[in-house]
Amino acid sequence: AAAPPAGSAPDPAAVLRSRSYVVLLLFGAIVGVIVATVAYFFLKLIAEAQQYVFVTLPKDVGFHGAPVWWPLPLLGLSGLLVGLTIRYLPGIGGHKPAEGFRFSGPAAASELPGIIIASFATLSLGVVLGPEAPLIAIGGGLGALALHLLRRNALPQAVTLIAAAGSFAAISTLLGSPIVAAFLLMEAAGLGGALLGVVLVPGLLAAGVGALMFVGLDGWTGFGTFSLAIPSIPHFGSPTVAEFLWAIGIGLAAAVLGTGIRRSALLLQPIVERRMVALTPVAGLAVAGLAIVFAETTGRSSSEVLFSGQSALPSLIQNAAGWTAGALVLLVVCKGLAYSVSLSSFRGGPVFPSMFIGAAGGMALSHLPGLPLIAGAAMGIGAMTAVMLDLPLTAVLLVALFMSADALALTPLVIVAVTVAYVTSARLKPPAAPQPKVPEPARRAVASPPGPRSA
Repeated sequence: AAAPPAGSAPDPAAVLRSRSYVVLLLFGAIVGVIVATVAYFFLKLIAEAQQYVFVTLPKDVGFHGAPVWWPLPLLGLSGLLVGLTIRYLPGIGGHKPAEGFRFSGPAAASELPGIIIASFATLSLGVVLGPEAPLIAIGGGLGALALHLLRRNALPQAVTLIAAAGSFAAISTLLGSPIVAAFLLMEAAGLGGALLGVVLVPGLLAAGVGALMFVGLDGWTGFGTFSLAIPSIPHFGSPTVAEFLWAIGIGLAAAVLGTGIRRSALLLQPIVERRMVALTPVAGLAVAGLAIVFAETTGRSSSEVLFSGQSALPSLIQNAAGWTAGALVLLVVCKGLAYSVSLSSFRGGPVFPSMFIGAAGGMALSHLPGLPLIAGAAMGIGAMTAVMLDLPLTAVLLVALFMSADALALTPLVIVAVTVAYVTSARLKPPAAPQPKVPEPARRAVASPPGPRSA
């Protein structure tokens, strides 16, 4: 379709009726099939690599189980691979997770190898980050690449639309539902205005097709759907006044904790970037050291601190009776510090570690009077997710679907915790640096450039 005249906004109704929009929808569905298939096997490859290096390999080299020092060489290797990838391959290995969760357009085709290698080295070797941000980048890059291969002179708007559809498809079931994926990308990209529906529909279609592909591939391979889900949770009744007061407290605590994690990561990031190849392995060793400290102190597995927490979160909540308050507090401290170091140096997504830390913190507080376990976990997940992502609507929806059995009763409490956490964290952020003042003559020249002189 031809581009609209400069300075004019396209008519959403006209766009929806156009033949080119229908073609984009169909192409978006095809891209959804391709990207979802790539994402499915990428996640399966990560899961197999984690199982091999942390469970099978120690037995192959003669140990009865992984020794306590086992994460050290693996996290050091992860740091070396990520550092080399960022240093020598095009791009920066994907977005920097310490700088927040934002969708800022498709990755160039030349950057895709670096994103894939850096994220695989991060996720498969135990770093405390999740797969959602790399999958969004890979899905968007593959969508844009497919459209460029089909039509080299495609309009930038069409490229952005198909890239967004690819990103939707890549995480269509990772967060438990295509609807959560849609909200996440919509809120992260700041979509809005009259064209919201026009932009969102291809992504929703691609996410739906991608979800079907995940389910179909699970039936065909038996590998699973890699979705965030909890099989069963304790029943929760009606909220009480005490629980609403706890929602305020949990929101405040999450704002302080999440802001500390993010600020520490942003302080470490420029230090590591100055000597990426040398210091990223050191960051990996620090993450491994925190996991070892937790394991030696509590007698539990170091894997509770390592990894994103996506697969461990359901069992953490279901097996809450076996956790003491002290062990949960130490888990929050060690995983929070490891999360901060991982954000500063590696490449991955911030969603699942924030959910895990929030759940553990809420469970620890539930040992105090007036706070049921499931309410504490739900409010902790929502509040920490809102702080770390700056996406309050996504945080509420994520908890509502994750805790679907008790969603109706829990949602008011989660909304209060998320609102308090979001507003408080915004107030804890340092003020933005003032913009340099432009001299008056220069400002006038920029605002009103001289036109051509008449003859």
